[in-house]
Amino acid sequence: MSQTTYSAQLFATCLVDAIRPAAGLATLRLLERLGVKVIVPSGQTCCGQPAFNSGCLADARAMARYTIDLLEKSPVPIVVPSGSCGDMIVHRYRELLADELAYASKVERVAARTYELSQYLSDVLKVQDVGARCRRTITYHPSCHLLRGLGVRSAPSKLLDSITDARCVGLSGAEDCCGFGGTFAVKMGELSSGMLDRKLDAIVESGADTVVACDAGCLMHIESGLKRRGSNVAVRHLAEVLVESE
Repeated sequence: MSQTTYSAQLFATCLVDAIRPAAGLATLRLLERLGVKVIVPSGQTCCGQPAFNSGCLADARAMARYTIDLLEKSPVPIVVPSGSCGDMIVHRYRELLADELAYASKVERVAARTYELSQYLSDVLKVQDVGARCRRTITYHPSCHLLRGLGVRSAPSKLLDSITDARCVGLSGAEDCCGFGGTFAVKMGELSSGMLDRKLDAIVESGADTVVACDAGCLMHIESGLKRRGSNVAVRHLAEVLVESE
């Protein structure tokens, strides 16, 4: 795109903001490179998923209302660099606020305009090659909410396959959970660790020097496990490798 033809809101997510800001900045740079005018609404906070998953529904509803009101200030699409938070906004807000008539139409409008990053690139911008170039051997971990919640299966892989000079390799048990699951990793630590070990074994066995995912939570979980093993495998968000241009 040679000029700005689209506008979008960036909902950065709290994990990106607090733990992996590079993913948010990469998302911003990538969208702007593709000609998108990006609005970053001030006052963003958590989407409410941790509270929702923990059964703290009153808190989750309060965060859902706040987020909906924030994102309703602009009618343009909402891009989320996280399948997990995207699923929360698109599907779980309906459940949380099902009995609140004042929010019924707002929930539907926001849900209809919300896209995970690879969804937005594929379904709205209609691009599968963003002009990235890097010398990496990449394997891809599809996060659970992105795959099962939003039904996004092929878009991230197609974007990765298009990167010049990169080589994509398969991942054994790719669709198996990495064990993070938000509060699951805290509440069920032993089980979470076992799931992570299996995922790490598959990553190492793939021969990749870089593992890519679309959720900061999965990235944090996998990266910490690889570091404990002393592995040199790099861990990157999809946006981080798509803005590379060696």
